[in-house]
Amino acid sequence: MKNFLLSILMISTSFVAAQNIKKIKKEIQASVETQKEQLIQTSDAIWEAAETSLVEYKSSKQLMDYARENGFTVEEGVAGIPTAFTATFGEGKPVIGILGEFDANAGISQKRQPTREARIEGAAGHGCGHNIFGTASLGAAVAIKEQIEKGNLKGTVVFYGTPAEETIFAKVWMVREGLFDNLDVCMDWHPGDKIEAGTQSSKALVDFRVMFSGSTSHASSDPWNGKSAVDAMELYTTGLNYYREHIKPTSRIHYQIEKAGDVVNVVPDYAQIWTRLRENDRANVDVLYERALNIAKGAALMTGTTFETKLISGIYEIQVNRTGAEALQKNLEALGEISYTAEEVTYANTILQETGSPLKGIDGSVHPLSETLPAQGGSTDVGDVSQVVPTIRMSATVAASGGPWHSWAVVACTGMSIGHKGLVYASKALAMTMADLYTNPKLVEEVKKDFKENKTNPTYDPRILPGPPSLD
Repeated sequence: MKNFLLSILMISTSFVAAQNIKKIKKEIQASVETQKEQLIQTSDAIWEAAETSLVEYKSSKQLMDYARENGFTVEEGVAGIPTAFTATFGEGKPVIGILGEFDANAGISQKRQPTREARIEGAAGHGCGHNIFGTASLGAAVAIKEQIEKGNLKGTVVFYGTPAEETIFAKVWMVREGLFDNLDVCMDWHPGDKIEAGTQSSKALVDFRVMFSGSTSHASSDPWNGKSAVDAMELYTTGLNYYREHIKPTSRIHYQIEKAGDVVNVVPDYAQIWTRLRENDRANVDVLYERALNIAKGAALMTGTTFETKLISGIYEIQVNRTGAEALQKNLEALGEISYTAEEVTYANTILQETGSPLKGIDGSVHPLSETLPAQGGSTDVGDVSQVVPTIRMSATVAASGGPWHSWAVVACTGMSIGHKGLVYASKALAMTMADLYTNPKLVEEVKKDFKENKTNPTYDPRILPGPPSLD
């Protein structure tokens, strides 16, 4: 009889818990709907500001102001970065963080229209949707804050304003300063062209500059007296390009020539090149890095010049947390797909036609949880966060399906209704998953267990120089 009553009590408790979380999630969705207009205004203000890495002053202020208006304690200039900040509410465990980016891409300014036309010629644009990213994450944090305030949830929520993801990877400095050390779990998302839980990793990378120094002379009268830094740089790039034949298919080599002489009739005494190397993990990036430095050394020896290298930054691959992804997937399925108007589909297809892409319209469907495959795409400093705290990720549709990313085609969507719908959707899904974590200690422990058991880098060693980040 005692066991029977205990079973009834357990069933009753489980039922009450299920009803409570269902009620909390309804209130969370209602909160995001209530915030909707202000979230869109904030996102659009960041879209219009379109500030690039480390100078996102207006954009970070928009988010900080919104956080303060909603009762968060804001700490500005964290990790020595003027545009980085944290916004905290609540007390005690669990401590759940959520990431928010807001930097734009240089040179892709675009009007809110489906044909190519710069809003401000030569200016930046949000071709990666970070105006939506930070805003949606903060909207989710506010929805959670309201539930903590009501007493429905217990714990602490921390929003991280993380600048400069597109170039210098500021999260690495924030990780090094220990800003994520007290978290139990961290939430993350990224704008995309589909809705799915994050089950894929990213590529690790290293960024560095090579500077060659030689000596000048007249390029025609006495070229034998000169030592060309540009010759050295060209031999360096030739070496890198021959090396491509012997790297793994998962490797990537990129470079950007930043300085290569001034006038044609002077043997140039200085050349500078920015190199980026990527692989599926930190260990394999190190192999590429060592070879690239030797190629630079060889180029200097062949030309009688000297060379220096300067580390810009480096980032780790994302550690996937499938346990967290599975929990998030349930909330995506509960929310269902995003629906679009005929006008929005036409808008998207016009963009796709303009960019020579197949006319797929917009994909608002919820994709099933996918198998984790070797990293295929880009890199992100979220990888470094995921090395120190379990990180749950997702993407939501904000742009035309299959269109070019980091381009005007995305900017055209991130400042209008297609992007706005993705913003609201992501905010709800993130906050609903956070609610699961606050109400289910067992889920938090399972997410942590996944993190520990699947860790491929036993120690974390940030690849950045001392001091604050700099683009110089």
